[in-house]
Amino acid sequence: MSSSTQSKIAMAKTVVSTIGSVAAASMVARSVAREYLPAEFQDYLYFGLRNFINKLSRQLTMVIYEFDGFQENEIYKATELYLGSIISPDIHRLKITKNSSEKNINVAMEINDEFIDVYNGVKFKWCLVSKKYPTIEYHNYDDMNGGSTTRSDQRSLELTFHRKHKDMALNEYLPFILNDSKARKQEEKTVKIFTLDTYQRSVWTSVNLDHPATFATLAMETDVKEKVMKDLDRFVKRREYYRKVGKAWKRGYLLYGPPGTGKSSLIAAMANYLKFDIYDLELTDIRSNCDLRRLLVATANRSILVVEDIDCSVELHDREDAEAPMPLVQENHPNYPYGSRGYHVEHGVTLSGFLNFIDGLWSSCGDERIIIFTTNRKEKLDPALLRPGRMDVHIHMSYCTPSGFQLLASNYLGITQHKLFEEIEVLIGEVEVTPAEVAEQLLKDDDPDIALGGLIEFFHLKRKENQEAEEKAKKKQQALASKESEKKQEIETNDVVLEQSYENIGY
Repeated sequence: MSSSTQSKIAMAKTVVSTIGSVAAASMVARSVAREYLPAEFQDYLYFGLRNFINKLSRQLTMVIYEFDGFQENEIYKATELYLGSIISPDIHRLKITKNSSEKNINVAMEINDEFIDVYNGVKFKWCLVSKKYPTIEYHNYDDMNGGSTTRSDQRSLELTFHRKHKDMALNEYLPFILNDSKARKQEEKTVKIFTLDTYQRSVWTSVNLDHPATFATLAMETDVKEKVMKDLDRFVKRREYYRKVGKAWKRGYLLYGPPGTGKSSLIAAMANYLKFDIYDLELTDIRSNCDLRRLLVATANRSILVVEDIDCSVELHDREDAEAPMPLVQENHPNYPYGSRGYHVEHGVTLSGFLNFIDGLWSSCGDERIIIFTTNRKEKLDPALLRPGRMDVHIHMSYCTPSGFQLLASNYLGITQHKLFEEIEVLIGEVEVTPAEVAEQLLKDDDPDIALGGLIEFFHLKRKENQEAEEKAKKKQQALASKESEKKQEIETNDVVLEQSYENIGY
C-alpha cells in the first residue's frame, strides 16, 4: 500500500472520529440543556443557532400554511393540486382521496415527503410538514349552514430554493401554480344544478348535473350550434374588454320555440361545454323582490342562471299590473306577521324589480355570468325584456330538420345512411315534428328498419291529426263567421223594422 493511500485513510479516520466526537458532544449538550436549562433559554439557543445556520446557507424557505386563521389558504390548495398532477413516480408514498361528488381520484404528497420541481431551469424543493396540536373546535363563519369543525394538526408546505431566485418564485413560479390549478379545477369540475330549497325558498340546494347533452349530440342546425359555441368562447375570453368598457361581465340568451325543440338540452350542453354550474330560478316560487335579490347575490361566478317559461310569469309581461301598488296589510291579514301595520308587503316579483337585477347595479355583483330565458311564445314577452343588454342573443329552437334527424339517427341507431332516409326527410319538410318526438320514436327499437318504419308511420299519423285539427279549426271559424253574419243580419233587420215603425207613427 502506497504512502499516499495510507495518509488518505488516516485522514478519513480522523474526520470520522472528529464527526463522531462532535455528534456525541452535541447529544450530551442537548441532554444537559433539556435537563437543566429553562424552556425559554432552550428556545433562545435553538432560534439563535437556526438563525446562524440560515445566514450561512444560500437556501431560502417559504412556508405556506394550509389555513390563514380559519380561512383556507388559496396558495396551499393550488399547490396541493399542482403537485398531485406532476409528482414523480420515484416517490414511494402518496395520499389518495376521492369524494362521492367527484369523478376522479385525487393524488397528493404524504407528510414529510419531498419533491423537486424544475421551473425554467431552477430547482424548487417542496416538503409537506405537519405539526400536532391539541384538538380545537371552531365555528366556520363562511359556512352558510353554520357548520363547525375540529383540527388537531397544522399542515404547511415548505418551498426551498436558492435565495437569488426569490423574485422568480414570487412573481413567476407561484402565479404559474395558481393559474395551472385554476385550469385543472375547471377541467375536473363536476357541474352542479342549483334549485330552490323545498322548505327555505330563499336558499339554494344543489345536486350533480349528470345530463349527457353536448353540442355534438344536439339535434340542431350546424351553423346555429357553431354560432352559439363561438359566442360562448368569445364571451369567456373578454374579461378585460368588459372592464375597459365599464360593463358587467355577463351575457343574456333567449331560447324560444315550441315545446320539445331542445331548449333544456341546449342549456345542459352549454353548461357542460363551459363547466358552469346552473341555477334554475322558478320565479313563481319567489315571494318578493327582496327574496330575488338575496338569491341572485348568492349565485357563484362562472355560472348560468336559467329562467324557464318566462312567458308564464304574468307579472313580467304585464307591466301595468306588475308595477301597481300593493295593498296595505291589516292586522288580521294572514300575511301580517311578515310586515308591519301600515306598510306595504311585496307579493311576487315585479318587472321593474326583475330588470334591476338583470342589468342594474346588482348585476355587477359577480363575474362571468350567463342568463338564459326560455319561452314558447316570444310575442308574449314585454319589449323591455327583449332589448340588447338583457337578452343579447336570440336563438330560435325550430322543429326537426333533415340534418337534425340525421344526427338523431346517428346517436340513437348508430347509422348515417339508410334506404328510408330520403322518404323521412321529405316527410320532415311536410309535417312539423319536434326533435323530442323523433327521438321518442327512434328509442322504440334497436333495429334501424323497425325504428325508421315506425317513424314513417308516426309522420303519417301526425299529418292526419294535423289535417283533422285544421279542419276542426276551419269549421269552428266558419261557425263563428256564420254566427257573426246571422247576428249582423238580425241587427240590420231590427234597424229596418225600427225605421218602418218610426214612419208609421209620423216621425
